Amino acid sequence: MAKIGNGLQDSWWMFFDTFWALVLGFTISGAIQAFTSREKALATLGNHKPKTVARASLLGAISSSCSYAASAIAKSLIDKGADFTTAIVFMFASTNLVFELGLVMWTLLGWQFAVAEFIGGAIMIALLTVALPRLKIQRRPRPLQMASEISPTTRSTWRDAAGFTVGDLTMVRFELAIGFLVAGLADTLIPISWWHHLFLSDHGLLSTIENVVLGPFIAFISFVCSVGNVPLAAALWNSGISFGGTISFIFADLVALPLVLIYRKFYGAKLTVKLVAIFWFTMSISGFLTERIFSVLNLLPTKRTLVPHASRIGNNFTSWLNLFALALSAIIFWLYLTRSKAEDSPYAKDPICGMQVEKAMAAAIFEHEGTRYYFCAPSCMESFKNSISA
Repeated sequence: MAKIGNGLQDSWWMFFDTFWALVLGFTISGAIQAFTSREKALATLGNHKPKTVARASLLGAISSSCSYAASAIAKSLIDKGADFTTAIVFMFASTNLVFELGLVMWTLLGWQFAVAEFIGGAIMIALLTVALPRLKIQRRPRPLQMASEISPTTRSTWRDAAGFTVGDLTMVRFELAIGFLVAGLADTLIPISWWHHLFLSDHGLLSTIENVVLGPFIAFISFVCSVGNVPLAAALWNSGISFGGTISFIFADLVALPLVLIYRKFYGAKLTVKLVAIFWFTMSISGFLTERIFSVLNLLPTKRTLVPHASRIGNNFTSWLNLFALALSAIIFWLYLTRSKAEDSPYAKDPICGMQVEKAMAAAIFEHEGTRYYFCAPSCMESFKNSISA
């Protein structure tokens, strides 16, 4: 019981150290999503030329999504005519190149990991651009989704931005909670010797290769996605996994088992196997090359810590940042509660996950008893159908 208590305490202090980063990151992400037009950009994703891929990467980076929503948006883009490669690049960028992820990585792991997110992300996107065009997919028309009939008539406001912020946080709340709990408990309940046996160390290049290949496998079985996998990455780093292995694990949120099952529904079993193999390969290679780059530049971090234990209320700058974040959260929540809920609003709330959905970009739409509902993913729509038929 003492170890469990220590693990929960580690989870708490990890959350304490990252609270300000989460609030600030999701706030900025919400503002970008509200005030940045996506329609024109999405209309030009019909090929995978370098310029188009760069545009998709930027658009994904400013359209922060949890892994599940990102996969659904990518499928929606493909069904609307977007190039398959470019849509997948968008999916990767919207989960791995987002601002809040970098902030949390900087807070828990250090600035090297935050920088590595963008360097490794660029490498991963370049590899995907080479590998994915070789795949052949069968497009299926989107079934009676009235998105084309929707044309927003009002401009976004800060209340709409607050809607994105709260919606995104609501959507990943379980992943975040699981990530912090698993990371804290893993640090205390799993012996360091077990991790050291799992991850090779002190074997030079062989250790790096084994770690970057094993990182995505840990992500596959851990079920933690999006920002929620950073705390677990911190626990793995503290337990001996290499720098590149940690990076490949963080990038591997898109190969968690539940997402692989979603890909199977979207694209069929045969294509899913190929996709997961390509994803795994690019994540591992990106982690490997990123570590090599940092090694050549002599920038590899050497200090391994899970939680900066100096963080205590009233004891350092983190406390003041958290107080600011708490005040900002109150303002955002007030804006969220007073946002427009009129039918002519360009936004709607997913009744299942709570995410704010841009009606014109909804991944799924369903009408029930004269009311139109908008969803971030087809899985949310299916859950809604099941709930009303129960």
